[in-house]
Amino acid sequence: MDELFASAISLLETAQSATVLCHVQPDADTIGSGLAIATVLARRGVQVQVAFASPRELPESMNELPGRDLLTAPEDVRSRVDLVVTVDAGSRGRLGALADRIDTADACLVIDHHRSNTRFGTLNVVDDGAESTTAVITRLLDAWNVAIDADLAHCLFAGLVTDTGSFRWVRPGSHLLAERLLATGIDGAAIARKLLDNHPFGWLPMLGSVLGSAALVQDAVGGLGLVYAVILRENSEGMRSEEIESVIDIVRTTSEAEVAAVFKQQSGDEWTVSLRSKTAVDVSTVAATLGGGGHRNAAGFTAHGTKADVIDSLVDALG
Repeated sequence: MDELFASAISLLETAQSATVLCHVQPDADTIGSGLAIATVLARRGVQVQVAFASPRELPESMNELPGRDLLTAPEDVRSRVDLVVTVDAGSRGRLGALADRIDTADACLVIDHHRSNTRFGTLNVVDDGAESTTAVITRLLDAWNVAIDADLAHCLFAGLVTDTGSFRWVRPGSHLLAERLLATGIDGAAIARKLLDNHPFGWLPMLGSVLGSAALVQDAVGGLGLVYAVILRENSEGMRSEEIESVIDIVRTTSEAEVAAVFKQQSGDEWTVSLRSKTAVDVSTVAATLGGGGHRNAAGFTAHGTKADVIDSLVDALG
């Protein structure tokens, strides 16, 4: 990894212009990573933009992250730059309509922690043992001798606290990294509360209707059990992306099921599916067979068809 970091630093230091691309339906790990690396580049005088293809607006839960002034609307992203940096995106497809910016850049640096990453960059810095992409960014900044101040720490902590599920899924060193970031003076409790525990009242009736659709398939996953819920478009009208994405974290608490899934209806017959597992199943492998990817215990994919067909395809893939 040290050699990869050295090569990545070389790309970053020689770029005069750069675009940092976050994945579609962005979470705090991709945005926190993107804003952190872009802030460092901007401080070095690099012309840099940060962007994601969809939705149109940054999720409200992230509207206090430092460096957000570097965010650029998709249609305003430059068509040609020295360097494109992608963060927390396991494949070109996760970049949506902005994936073509890779083709017109001189180089593409991929920074990620997903085991399913397809290594689509000129240089791929992928540590699938890291708890978040912001953890990888932290190590890269250390190798670059960049001092991590409170603004950078805020962005980095945002990705760390969300991707570890408030430190429920950690590895050796996770709490040491958190302590280091908190030592810069950031308010970790306030950051976590803004990102994870802040919903409008409308979330409650939406949650009630969606959880009412929950079903338990006890003989799925070789008898380990699957629990799932369905979010129809009519359920999610007016809901922010973070409200919709939060449902999986409630469904996954079902004790009778090893795997949890939430099927989210998009336009037409398109569905995005979030997967979670407890210990025994690698859902990234399952997601990959269905065109997606992710982590061992958290993954997802996009599917097309009727609700019943999409559910059946997942049950079949789980075995």
